[in-house]
Amino acid sequence: MPRVISNETLGCPPIRTLTFDSLGLIKVTEARGKERGTPTVVNTWGEMNASRCVLAASMDDRLNNPLLAVARKDGNVEVLNPCNGDLHFAYSVFGDNEISGLHLFRKQKEDQTEKSCTLLTCTRKGDVSLRTVQFPDARADSSDDAAPKTWKACGSGELLVGKVDGTENFGLFGGKRVEVNIWDLEQCTKIWSAKSPPKDNLGIFTPTWFTCAAFMSNEDHRKFVTGTKSHQVRLYDVSAQRRPVMSFDFHETAITAITEDPDGHTVYVGNASADLAAFDIRTGKLLGSFLGKCSGSIRSVVRHPHHQVIASCGLDRYLRVYDVKTRQLISAVFLKQHLTGLVFDSGFSGEEIAVANTVVEAETEETMEQEGQEEENGDETEEAPVKRKKSKKEKRSREKVSEGEEIDKLRSKKTSFLSFFPKTLLLYLLF
Repeated sequence: MPRVISNETLGCPPIRTLTFDSLGLIKVTEARGKERGTPTVVNTWGEMNASRCVLAASMDDRLNNPLLAVARKDGNVEVLNPCNGDLHFAYSVFGDNEISGLHLFRKQKEDQTEKSCTLLTCTRKGDVSLRTVQFPDARADSSDDAAPKTWKACGSGELLVGKVDGTENFGLFGGKRVEVNIWDLEQCTKIWSAKSPPKDNLGIFTPTWFTCAAFMSNEDHRKFVTGTKSHQVRLYDVSAQRRPVMSFDFHETAITAITEDPDGHTVYVGNASADLAAFDIRTGKLLGSFLGKCSGSIRSVVRHPHHQVIASCGLDRYLRVYDVKTRQLISAVFLKQHLTGLVFDSGFSGEEIAVANTVVEAETEETMEQEGQEEENGDETEEAPVKRKKSKKEKRSREKVSEGEEIDKLRSKKTSFLSFFPKTLLLYLLF
């Protein structure tokens, strides 16, 4: 069982997380109970294979027919059922080119069937693909998959970041020697591109190297925040200018993960030296660092949409859950492999677990009643005689009894023989 560290004073709300690791495993961790729950691993999907390392993941956690998409190191994209891990569909993307970004669209088009989904993928070489895939078990009269839309997001460099905004109409791309740019996904055209920041006071130019990004609002694609290899957090406003509106440093190592808060002005930043902190992006002020020091590079930070918690994972193999207000560590679960990412299942409430438990308890009560009836019926019937092996003590006691019986017989014979002689003769013999 994985090691679990929990803070008894706080407790963890009912949450469900899916973590992905470097060996291709998907592990489901759940915290059950309304108050002070402890996250535990309940399922593990897949087989350990380094070539199937999960590079990116996206989830549509709707109530009916939820879907989970994962991009693996061997170039395959799989669409799974996040409830039981069943595979719906899989296809290959751009041969041996490594996937750097993946998004599963939540909204469906008018001509799209229920058993189909739309996926956006981008690779390190800058190839972006937007396609609709249809499950093999869909209805026969449904329309065939249309040809995927493909375009080149960068002419040179290495594409490392691919994000889609909350309206799912715009996409953001950036990477090593690739300035962040925004594309219209309907028209597949670039509508905005950032400009490199000027040189510093010493005349040194910092090369472009974006590692992560996040939109500040689900309804507005014009404001977004990015993290760079040069330990900088940058805020961009498309409607204001092409260069960053605000920029500040966070420690001395690369920014590896960043996510936004629903309030629209708080961001959570993680870096390669296992530091996790919250910032007010309006002023660039540090709100505070999260307690509970990690020991490895943070690879993913996710804010729960309903509960006041965030979760992080990384190379130290721990899934950590923090309270947003107090910034204290609620719980930590050791998951054995290097973790590459995680997602929250916002549809999980813990009630279905309670229903399942009541069903199991009812079944156990029925089985116990049946066993009790069988025992009563068995008592009424006559039991057949059973041969039992005799112990050594019993054998010895029986041998002693038989020897005593023989001695008694001999004594009785002697007494009978002597009774034939008269008493005078006996006295004579004695004296």
